This record gives sequence, structure tokens and C-alpha cells, in this order.
Amino acid sequence: MRSPALRHVLTHLITPLLMCIGMGLAYMGAFVTPEPHHLPVAVVGAGPRAKVFAQTVKDTAGDKLDVRTVATRADAVGLLRSRDVTGAYVPSAEAPELLVATAASDMGATAVEKVFTPVAAEEGVPLKVTDVAAPVADDPTGQGLFFLLIALSIGSYASVAALGAAGATLPMRVRALLALAVSAVVSGIGALLAGPVFHLAHHDLASLWGMAWLYSAGILLIGVGLHTFLKRWTTLTMMVLFVMLNFTSSGGLFRPELQNGFFGTLHAFWNGAGFVEGIRSLLYFGDDDLARNVWTLVVWLLAGLAVTAIAAAHERSRAPRRAPVLPGPAPSVEQETLADAEEEAEETVGV
Repeated sequence: MRSPALRHVLTHLITPLLMCIGMGLAYMGAFVTPEPHHLPVAVVGAGPRAKVFAQTVKDTAGDKLDVRTVATRADAVGLLRSRDVTGAYVPSAEAPELLVATAASDMGATAVEKVFTPVAAEEGVPLKVTDVAAPVADDPTGQGLFFLLIALSIGSYASVAALGAAGATLPMRVRALLALAVSAVVSGIGALLAGPVFHLAHHDLASLWGMAWLYSAGILLIGVGLHTFLKRWTTLTMMVLFVMLNFTSSGGLFRPELQNGFFGTLHAFWNGAGFVEGIRSLLYFGDDDLARNVWTLVVWLLAGLAVTAIAAAHERSRAPRRAPVLPGPAPSVEQETLADAEEEAEETVGV
């Protein structure tokens, strides 16, 4: 190709086209056909009749459900509030009841309701649905935390483009400090959105800000460190790590039991899942399992510190020794324009 400008444009088109493919595969693979996979449910009852009923439900559903029995309704409520089950069915010839916790997953509650509504219909009685952990009225579906995750993620990975490209001449320690400062601002914006603006969090707003900072700082430090090695491919890498794989495995829309094994496995250790599940623990489930989710975010932050440290060592090893400035022609306007265009393209795609 003879035109350098045309070759330059076509090269930069590779990134958005790969993003198109990746986003399509990730989002459609994770969200288009949600189906239960070993969805944990409970049947309340202590005698042989309850066990036979539970086994019948299991045989009918196959691999879609994992069914257990619990002795009392209180035991079932405890399992729901620790998120060990998605729903619990209380058999009754007159008033069968389904217990759910929509704050854990509105989609999960809907899935178990679809399972047990026909069971109650066979008895000729309506099914009573009781929500033992409902989200706040300002976030009736409980999905506001997922959209908060999106806002924090965009603010974080888009800032990587600015810090990496515009700040490439700064020492790594300065870029790392800027990343920590930007993450404090991004998490502060997230706390404002979650609290005073949209009222997703009616308490523990300071703790929410702390978890948002851990999440944002991990992304920013990983991105700033990777930019040393990947340059203009950093944006695509960040999109893969913190959008395509992150949003889809976070559990913000569908819990892992409603997804295929790939995204369900990522949910166990990815940072978006750590944030969403951690905030759910904080706001709705009495800090149950909060420590594990916080540690997930801490591990990602430590990974970011490690990547920036490796990048700093790499940059020091490749730094040229100072040499006397020799007379020569200044860079052409075309060269400067192409360099500026590359930086601008990276920042624009990143946003």
C-alpha cells in the first residue's frame, strides 16, 4: 500500500472491528440465552414425603436444578440470606409458598418462580411468592449495581488511554500516582451516583466508596503498566479484560447459575464479580461473604501494582543514555500530525 496515511487509518480500524467481534461474542454468548445450570433450590419439609417431592422436582428438571431439603422455613430463609440457594419451596395443599431473595438476583428469582408455579398449579392452588431480601425501592430490580459497575469501569479504562498516551513521557512512578489519584476521583463519582443521586445505597456509602476505589485502582494500574508493552493495543486489551469478560461474568444481570460454564467460572474470581457481589453483601445480606469479595479486589490491585513495577523496570532498562544533541532537521509536520493522530485515536476508542 503506497499511501502511508491510508495504511495508518486502516491499521487503526483493526481495533474497533475486533471490539465489534469481541463484544458480540461476549454479550450474546453470556446474555442471549440464559438457562438454569445446577440452580440451587430448597424444598422445606422433614419427612419422607418432602424427600420424595424434592427428588421428583430434581428428576423433572434434570441438570437445571440442584435440589436439597431443609427442615424448616427458617432454615430456608437462612440459606437465601447467605445466597446458598436461589429459591425455597414450602409445599402445602392449601397455600404453597415460594421464598426468594431478589436482591441477590432478580433474574434468578424469576427463574425459580417459573419452575415452581406449575408445581403449585398441579395442586389447583395459587403460589404465594415471598421476597426475604428485596432491593431498595429506588432500585426495584437490583440491577442498578450492574450499571454502577459499568460507570466505574468506563471511567477507569478510558483514563488509561489518557495516562498511557498523553503521559507516556512521564516516569512510571508519576503515572502510577496519577492512576491512584484518578481512581479516587472515579470511585468518588461512583459513590455520588450510588448515594445522593440515584439512592442505590441507603447506608454504608463510605464502604461502597472504598470498594469502588479498590476496583478502579486495580484497573488503572493494570492498564498503565500494560501500556508500556502493548502501546496502542492497550485499549483493546482493556476492553477484553474489563468489558467483554468482566461485565458478562459480574453477576449483575444473570448469576452464574443462569450462564454457561465459562462465564460462571470467571464469576468466582473476576474483579467485576467481586465488586457487585461485595456491594450486595454490604447493602442487603449483612456482610455475608464480604471479606472474600474484598480480597478478590485486593488481589487485582496487587496484580496492578506488580504490572506497573515490571513496566517501570522495563522502562529503566531500555532508557537510552543521554547523548549530545546533534544538529539536524526537525521532525516534519506530517510526522508530528501522525503521532498526534495515533494518540487521539487511542483515547477516542478508549472512551
